[in-house]
Amino acid sequence: MDGILPHIEFVFPGPTRDRIVAAVQAGDKTATSSLLREYEIAGDPVPSVGDTGAVLDSAGEPVCVIRTVDVDIVALRDVPLAHALAEGEGYESVRDWRRGHLRFWTSEAMRRELGTEFPVDGDTLVVLERFVVIG
Repeated sequence: MDGILPHIEFVFPGPTRDRIVAAVQAGDKTATSSLLREYEIAGDPVPSVGDTGAVLDSAGEPVCVIRTVDVDIVALRDVPLAHALAEGEGYESVRDWRRGHLRFWTSEAMRRELGTEFPVDGDTLVVLERFVVIG
């Protein structure tokens, strides 16, 4: 399915990834958020409008192809409600979205990737990406 497309992995493999991938496939999830630091550490470019990639499930298998339609970088405190809702993960407010994401970004697994000294607060830069399923 993915040929030479870059692979896109949401969270870590497991039940949460599988739930998120199902929401992407169903069209319920049309946005995602990452810390800018994640791209910096990995040495990866920030997504750009028009980027396409194959979404991988927990088994590492490509299940669909998405295309980026919008990218914005904002401070954590400035994430808009429309983005929180577009994430399709049941958030009903920015506060709910922030609480869920802070729990993830400060988890032990993410601290191993981000570094234990990296602060996640209202000033932390977040990459907001909107996408559509194209295959």
